[in-house]
Amino acid sequence: MEKPDICIHFLLSKALQSVNQVSKSKLSSCGVTPVQYALLRQLWKKDGQFGYELAEKILLDSATITGIIDRLEQNGFIERRVDHNDRRNKIIFLTEKGRSMEVPLCKRMDEMNKEVMSDFDDEEKRRFKKMLFDIGISTRIKESNWD
Repeated sequence: MEKPDICIHFLLSKALQSVNQVSKSKLSSCGVTPVQYALLRQLWKKDGQFGYELAEKILLDSATITGIIDRLEQNGFIERRVDHNDRRNKIIFLTEKGRSMEVPLCKRMDEMNKEVMSDFDDEEKRRFKKMLFDIGISTRIKESNWD
């Protein structure tokens, strides 16, 4: 049943609630949240990155990324190492535990994506992801131009 008078904020919020519920259920037994998974995924692509690099890649601010890094480090997924070029900086590396979680966590997130998008064909999925990307990125660009 289509309700064209419902505001986009409400619809996106309800969709996010649903996706969060499914992704948390897939990841919780591994001790990882969806945003922690996003950070780990960046390290699986390229291990040994600065926190600010990871923040930029997953579109988070420095205060938020610090808390995520803290929790992943406390749970043994990552470690901070001193940058030998500038001892004030720390570089984030996967631990053995963090590396070993790549396959099971990616499998669970693939399952989540399939479950959430099961009612859509490939073209609808592509268009939907592009729309979400455009909304997220265009909003971020506009905010950065406010300075």
